[in-house]
Amino acid sequence: MSPLLQRSWQRARRRQWWATLLLALPLALAATALTLRVGGFDSATVVLLISLLASVALSTWRSRQLDRHWLVRQLDTHRIVQDSADLLFADAATLNPLQQRQQARVTAALQASMPELRPRWPRRWMAVSWLLGLVVIALVLGWPRSGGGNVMPSLSSPPAATAALPPRLQSTRLAITAPSYTGQPARVQTTLDAKVAQGSGLQWSLRFSARPTQVALQFHDGRRMALVRTGEEWTGTWNADRAALYRVVTEPALREQRLYRLDVLPDRPPNVRVIVPDRTLVLGTPGQRQWALQFEASDDYGVAADAQLKITLAQGSGENITFREQTLTLSGSGAPALRRFARTLDLAALGAAPGNDVIAQLQVRDNHAPTPQAAQSTSLILRLPSAEQVQGAELEGMVKKTLPAYFRSQRQIIIDAEALIKRRRQLPPEEFTRRADAIGVDQRILRLRYGQFLGEESEGGAKPPPTSDALPTSDTPPDHDHDDDKAGGDAHDHGSAQTGSPPVFGSATDVLSEYGHTHDHAEAATLLDPQTRATLKAALDQMWSSEGELRQGRPEAALPYANKALAFIKQVQQAERIYLARVGPELPPIDEGRRMSGNRADLASRTLPIRALDAPDTAIVAVWQQLGATETVPDLDALTQWLRRNETRLTDPLSLAAAIEELRIAPDCSACRQTLRAQLWRALLRPSPQVPRRAAPDRMGQSYLDALEGTR
Repeated sequence: MSPLLQRSWQRARRRQWWATLLLALPLALAATALTLRVGGFDSATVVLLISLLASVALSTWRSRQLDRHWLVRQLDTHRIVQDSADLLFADAATLNPLQQRQQARVTAALQASMPELRPRWPRRWMAVSWLLGLVVIALVLGWPRSGGGNVMPSLSSPPAATAALPPRLQSTRLAITAPSYTGQPARVQTTLDAKVAQGSGLQWSLRFSARPTQVALQFHDGRRMALVRTGEEWTGTWNADRAALYRVVTEPALREQRLYRLDVLPDRPPNVRVIVPDRTLVLGTPGQRQWALQFEASDDYGVAADAQLKITLAQGSGENITFREQTLTLSGSGAPALRRFARTLDLAALGAAPGNDVIAQLQVRDNHAPTPQAAQSTSLILRLPSAEQVQGAELEGMVKKTLPAYFRSQRQIIIDAEALIKRRRQLPPEEFTRRADAIGVDQRILRLRYGQFLGEESEGGAKPPPTSDALPTSDTPPDHDHDDDKAGGDAHDHGSAQTGSPPVFGSATDVLSEYGHTHDHAEAATLLDPQTRATLKAALDQMWSSEGELRQGRPEAALPYANKALAFIKQVQQAERIYLARVGPELPPIDEGRRMSGNRADLASRTLPIRALDAPDTAIVAVWQQLGATETVPDLDALTQWLRRNETRLTDPLSLAAAIEELRIAPDCSACRQTLRAQLWRALLRPSPQVPRRAAPDRMGQSYLDALEGTR
């Protein structure tokens, strides 16, 4: 579509939009004038806004009716288009040569002479609409408010009739002034239901259709606030200290009475969150000089710009611990509702030494007036290690070097052996043999670990290498036992004392030999059943053979034994049962002096205490039952007194109070009775669950029970 055609189409749609708006505008003004005469200024403002929005929406809808199909039909009415307007919106690639030629011809004709597409102004209908609207506005505004012979009795009633009718709430205005610490601006609303901050100042301005003699606000808790007449309005002020329900009471009574809800939002205390560090107990590093702290404080109305960081330094150990406290003032950054406080402590300036604890806690305040609310963060502890703890940590690090090898699995040994075989050509012979020997050491440690389940000792001195022709029947080959008998029959070595070399402090081998030594235990042999024990022995034999091949630098020959050992270990892990060691009971000692004496002093009763059930108030239960019967009048005064006593226990006391007041205003309302009954059911205490009674047996069941009684 060409730009010229696009602009012509847009002008047509704008002409349609303005024509529709000018037709609907007089009707909107007439409706506004009529509402101003009947309902007042506030109602007229609402009607004017709604009518204008409706007029704009109608104009937009009418302009969008001039869509593409309308444009095609409109263009086809002109001869220069030659009934080919639809070709202007088609893709040239999808047209045949004849259609493309016709499309170019029509486009050129439109470029030369663009027809008028805008619809004509509806001058006749516009004149009728404006004339009718002006007549209605003139009649509404110029008609007298009092006097006889009224043609429009709905707009002006006789004075006697107006005085006889009950007053009706014509306009309402509620001005809310929040406390200064909240930072909320003052606002004015036309509805009497509101949610305000605690301590807000409220000012009501009410206007009635008839002039009442007295006006007051009646609250659900019995309070009553009289309004003062100022001209045509009745005004009153009140400080919102707690949530309440109220209604407007006049003399004479209003034509329609309803409840209004006033929710009071209390100021919550601030919330403090620790960002850095990420844990409450931080273990310091040797030589640490600084400690970074970062907090985040949030509040619904704003946090104070400064906060207090309380630092406690604990020195000493045991019973000789001294504490020293000091306080630092921190300045926050960010918005008042979400501030951040950061500080990096200089441990040397604080006097913190190794072995001391530094405890930090942030205290913040909000802007609540007259007394700010305070909150504090969790205590953060920095524990600086002493010299003894540093030495112990270093020793623990040396011992941990042997732990991964000690807990290596049989599958990992097989994986390491296969990886070493693949790298045989890349490694020198000496390096290859050294790595195979290291895997053999891992195999030995794993064999000793599983041997503990059979009650075997840890191996001591050097043993001859095993042979592969031994039968897999035990953990050690026969010649191994024979050598032990020749050596003295004990074979109970405790480390490296027999080798003659002194132990090396921190050596992995000496640490394992000292702390990993396992003596024979009589109960250790009963951990497994005989079949599982035999399977584990076979696994140890295969580990022995695998270890021998690995220590000699032959991982290819060790793999079959290692795989068989893994298969035996899987069978042991899938054993159906194991037998744990027998452990005798640890009973308290018996006082022989009190036996057979009948002295029951200091003996506590084994009977569980019985706690009385919190039964609901019988009066409230009676009211709930009365609400179920339509012919019974419930005692609403007793229910109101019970609500005042239990207001803090209920989650939503205003809803229950509203249901009571609704039924008090309309006693014959059945829906109000059901609503109050449902609210009261939620407020009642629930009885504890009990075992249900057995249902009475039927005829066949009773016959069966009688037959059982007869057989006794």
